[in-house]
Amino acid sequence: MVCNCCVRILSMALVKNGIQVDQIRLGKADISYDPNQHNMDTINSILQENGMELVISHEHKIVEQIKTAVIELIHQMNNVDSIVQKSEYLVGKLGLSYQQLSKIFSRHESITLERFIILNKIERIKELIDQDEFTLSEIAFMMDYSSVQYLSSQFHKITGLSVSEYKRNPENHKNPLHSLY
Repeated sequence: MVCNCCVRILSMALVKNGIQVDQIRLGKADISYDPNQHNMDTINSILQENGMELVISHEHKIVEQIKTAVIELIHQMNNVDSIVQKSEYLVGKLGLSYQQLSKIFSRHESITLERFIILNKIERIKELIDQDEFTLSEIAFMMDYSSVQYLSSQFHKITGLSVSEYKRNPENHKNPLHSLY
């Protein structure tokens, strides 16, 4: 689960299927169920129907924790004033070196950790542009870009659009967080 919407969807799907949700949050759900009525295949099926998967291996758990931490930092905390470097945040949150985290992430996902972070930053930038509350300079600062030019360059490289082109037609260019790669 990589966003609050995923949390709501999964919670509703589990309850609908008679599974009690004890606690649910980004990346983790604690559930109770009658083993005579449901098994792990049932739960896995519910997850897959909703675009999610059961995380079993230790490394898969780390990958999910990385995704959750990146989303928390970029989408929920806004990395206000760029106080926290992304690598420091991940290392502090997960207790492994950035190099270890990056290797584990790349081994299990189709992209590098750095690219995953960049894609999330670009999606957050789109949200901030759409809100029309901040200047591009303020957004660049909030998202830890050294300059507006660097933000604009990376935005164009990832989206194929200039910021101005995006502003003219934003609806067609947003991506759900779970489909960024």
